[in-house]
Amino acid sequence: MEVLLLQDIPEVGKKNDLLIVGDGYAMNFLLPQSKAMVATPTVRRRYAEQIKRRALEREQEKLMVAQAAKAIAGRTVTFQRKATKTGKLYAAVTEKNIVEALKEQHKLDVSEDIITIGDPIKALGDFDVRVTQAGRTGVLKVSVKQEK
Repeated sequence: MEVLLLQDIPEVGKKNDLLIVGDGYAMNFLLPQSKAMVATPTVRRRYAEQIKRRALEREQEKLMVAQAAKAIAGRTVTFQRKATKTGKLYAAVTEKNIVEALKEQHKLDVSEDIITIGDPIKALGDFDVRVTQAGRTGVLKVSVKQEK
């Protein structure tokens, strides 16, 4: 079923997106809670300007994501952390920490969901972290050193 979203819904879309969703999802969740309406020809005409504006915004978002992916590729983020004598960290390095370090060290503002660590980094050393944006996967180097 094709619907027009009336508000932002995480992991689904943003306001004024035209989407094709499952009939059950639309009938049981989106429509009863007034989060979307069926995209009939009348609805399309009434909301034509907002739909066009949202399509342009989506294209700009894709461009920004592609540019951010290029900017991140090949960069190195360095952390100074407290560790035990055996090299284990007292506090793990997570995706959130990496996003904050990218802001501080490289002035790059990215979202947390594009960074994939797998397991949080809990030891000293150099690690490769996967960054996925706009269908492109790049590698970000993470260096964890002993705090003095």
